[in-house]
Amino acid sequence: MGENEWLNGYLEAILDLGAGRRAIESSNGSSKKKSNLRKRFDEKIQIHIEKEEKLFSPTKYFVEEVISSFDEADLHRTWIKVVATRNSRERNNRLENICWRIWHLARKKKQIAWDDAQKLVRRRLEREKAAEDLSELSEGEKEKSDSHFVTDISRINSDNQIWSDDKSRQLYIVLISLHGLVRGENMELGRDSDTGGQVKYVVELARALANTNGVHRVDLLTRQITSPEVDSSYGEPIEMLSCPSDGIGSCGAYIIRIPCGPCDKYIPKESLWPYVPEFIDGALGHIVNMARALGEQVNAGKPSWPYVIHGHYADAGEVAARLSGVLNVPMVLTGHSLGRNKLEQLLKQGRLSREDINTTYKILRRIEAEELGLDSAEMVVTSTRQEIEEQWGLYDGFDIQLERKLRIRRRRGVTCLGRFMPRMVVIPPGMDFSSVTTQDSSDGDGDLRSLIGTDRTQKRPIPSIWSEIMRFFTNPHKPMILALSRPDPKKNVTTLIKAFGECQPLRELANLTLILGNRGDIEEMSDSSSVVLMSVLKLIDKYDLYGQVAYPKHHKQPEVPEIYRLAAKTKGVFINPALVEPFGLTLIEAAAYGLPIVATKHGGPVDILKALNNGVLVDPYDQKATSDALLKLVADKNLWHECRKNGLKNIQHFSWPEHCRNYLSYVEQCKNYHPNNHLSVMPIPEEPLSESLRGVEDLSLKFSIDIDVKVGELDAPNKQELTDILIQKATSIGKSTNIYCPGRRQWLYVVSVDCYSRNGSTTKALPLVIKNLMQAAGTKSGQIGFVLLTGLSLIEIKEALKSCQVKLEDFDALVCKSGSEMYYPWRDLIVDEDYEAHIEYRWPGENIKSIVMRLAKIEDGAENDFMQLINQCSSRCYSYSIKLGAKARNIDDLRQRLRMRGLRCNLVYTHAASRLNVIPLFASRDQALRYLSVRWGIELSKIIVFVGERGDTDFESLLGGLHKTVILRGSVEYGSEMLVHSEDSYKKNDMASQDCTNIVRAKGFEAHEISKVLGSFRIM
Repeated sequence: MGENEWLNGYLEAILDLGAGRRAIESSNGSSKKKSNLRKRFDEKIQIHIEKEEKLFSPTKYFVEEVISSFDEADLHRTWIKVVATRNSRERNNRLENICWRIWHLARKKKQIAWDDAQKLVRRRLEREKAAEDLSELSEGEKEKSDSHFVTDISRINSDNQIWSDDKSRQLYIVLISLHGLVRGENMELGRDSDTGGQVKYVVELARALANTNGVHRVDLLTRQITSPEVDSSYGEPIEMLSCPSDGIGSCGAYIIRIPCGPCDKYIPKESLWPYVPEFIDGALGHIVNMARALGEQVNAGKPSWPYVIHGHYADAGEVAARLSGVLNVPMVLTGHSLGRNKLEQLLKQGRLSREDINTTYKILRRIEAEELGLDSAEMVVTSTRQEIEEQWGLYDGFDIQLERKLRIRRRRGVTCLGRFMPRMVVIPPGMDFSSVTTQDSSDGDGDLRSLIGTDRTQKRPIPSIWSEIMRFFTNPHKPMILALSRPDPKKNVTTLIKAFGECQPLRELANLTLILGNRGDIEEMSDSSSVVLMSVLKLIDKYDLYGQVAYPKHHKQPEVPEIYRLAAKTKGVFINPALVEPFGLTLIEAAAYGLPIVATKHGGPVDILKALNNGVLVDPYDQKATSDALLKLVADKNLWHECRKNGLKNIQHFSWPEHCRNYLSYVEQCKNYHPNNHLSVMPIPEEPLSESLRGVEDLSLKFSIDIDVKVGELDAPNKQELTDILIQKATSIGKSTNIYCPGRRQWLYVVSVDCYSRNGSTTKALPLVIKNLMQAAGTKSGQIGFVLLTGLSLIEIKEALKSCQVKLEDFDALVCKSGSEMYYPWRDLIVDEDYEAHIEYRWPGENIKSIVMRLAKIEDGAENDFMQLINQCSSRCYSYSIKLGAKARNIDDLRQRLRMRGLRCNLVYTHAASRLNVIPLFASRDQALRYLSVRWGIELSKIIVFVGERGDTDFESLLGGLHKTVILRGSVEYGSEMLVHSEDSYKKNDMASQDCTNIVRAKGFEAHEISKVLGSFRIM
């Protein structure tokens, strides 16, 4: 009953926390054990209270300990014992009840695990069905049909093309790293979980790219923070990372801080999601302004759009995806760490349910952002092949076999049938070798005797960290085996100590140095760290390793190079024995200082050793293999020198210049497949027009070719000039050679109210809202442009507006079919061909028609529940009707099934969930607004979007951003929001902040109510 004594102790602790501290009489001589248990419980409570910012619940803690640490059989035995010894005391009855309730919690935990396993099974089955659908994509298949889609794409060899250092290219590159504290100097790495290796990586990458020939400017976009909690430098809008260099024609690298959310607060990455749309809009404004400015400098006045937009982590990946869609610029994604992998690990631990994990980490919102990144990215940069196969392979949007097939088909000039998979490339992180001296790479024959005598007298001054380490050793001149990591169970340090302690020849030949972070009182550290450190101390004592193992308490980051140098001076070895190592940057650092390495065979070290050829891979679970590898390198000096030589020779593969060359070469390949047509923007006028001329300009820009001209009043030269202008205008309509704009508007009023009846027909509320809005605009209508943003088709819009006094010509733009079509009434309702071409990329076209029909149907649904609307389909939108009362798959479920098949598109339920619009990936109502903002030169903060309290399934995307949003109460009776998310998806609050000052609610949609809201924006 030893284990049950511990269980009883936990249960007793729960009772004590509920009833208060009081003395408990113990029986059978166990009072001393119970006292020790109580002491341990109190210590754990205190640790958690100190570490948790929010209120800590000891009861919840102990319940979790019971559920996680004990099997339900133990709980059942304890309950039997309590029942058998039942007496009239209240405490005993309560113990029985608690035991019974916790037993049910343990059973519930098993049920949650079972449900998660079932979800994985269903996902695997769906993946198998997707594979069957893709059987037609055999690698050797040649097709005659649709071959014109790929004839203009040049063949790319399998070997990576080398980047050419062409100084005349003048490239502009945008990097995005949204969260954490980002600055160029004195980085506060480790201050919190958001400010770590990613921050260091993106800053060094920006500097390295700016120093590459052909790159003119690099902008690293991050969040601006003016909180008193952090240094004021994080509130500076611009920070220079590298000075402009005339030698390579660069204007340098800069950190650009974009306001996003409440700037006076430091927000952790899990809470940043509602503010991502604001960051997108702010970043878009910066990039457009910078493209204009750079164009004036280096591109003959034409905007210099980014060569690539690179998002780092899930949040920045979503930002890059949206910007890529608006600007038609290639996107690159680096995950750094992945949500699905983290979710899988947390579920395996069993401490938290899926719901709790999502509440704490917003993990489902993060996963969807990563999936969106895969939809939009041309290329995904990884550090290792293991990351591709074992982490990205968990995502719906990536299948390694399908990606390989599609890449081969593109090279052979065979159509991919509308499928797309991003290219996964392995480009290891670069390293700054500025701290590595010539002596580190050449002074291989020197040893400690040149600095320290055998009697420990110093012949020359030595670094203080050397003295701190050598004080542990009886003989500091022996080769040093060095391990450097944080005290984490996954780093597997205990196996290393066991391997060292049980190998007598290794103990006689070498010393062991463990650099396990910085520590104060072990008992005050986190549970995982304290357990590892206590285990280390116990194993040192068990094997009597005193005088042979060093484990200093503290070291500074600048002292790490000196630690490597000390190990190299003793002709030592560096080891990384982690159970799994995603990359292994310390292996590269050690090799740079001339140390041979022993590393785990699981993860990134496989690729590193393949490149460096300077060590041995081992099974981290095999103690003997670990000790044999270490002994081999330490004992065989010829092998040691060979490994050292290889490492120093090959280390440049991991330098920043090499990283940048590989990176730009891969991007160059991807751009061969990406369309090169970019947005045309209105030139900024040198001086604003006077108020008296604005109306005249508006009239001239709305001038139509069928205008009634009184020819008799014109003389011959003027007649001919007017005729030429009209002919030129007539022949230019519909072409993309000119930029069309309805005038210089100060504001845009956007009507995006989805007014449908239960059966999906348009209600009278829509024309009424439009009429009232235009009435509220009043005399300022010349300064205000009107845009209709809807899921209706153009024919349906005309029909809906027949019953009111509103004319189509009153609108500057009509965005129809959920953002897939754009018309300008002042251009005779000709479709915007530029916009159609803009959103066409990755559109599967005809290849998706039948697949959507099959995937959208519920298994037990009727045949006519889901039908294609032939008369509503167009080249960029396929519409399907859903029978009233029929069940349909939600957006999340249907999108997942399409992603598994490599089909990238946007899905919108509209008309009160009675219609599904399938449109291109880069087409949407919110992206159409950004398109118009860039095209017409109108700031997004000058756009007001009017919506109802509910709407189509893209309703959530219209709420966030820099534009103002007015919610008109009572304008929409039926929406489609019930078909947006699945049960275990992220919440609405993760999309847009509900307390945002840009969102205002109107009490109704009458003209006076709208005027009142507009007054709050200081417009009326």
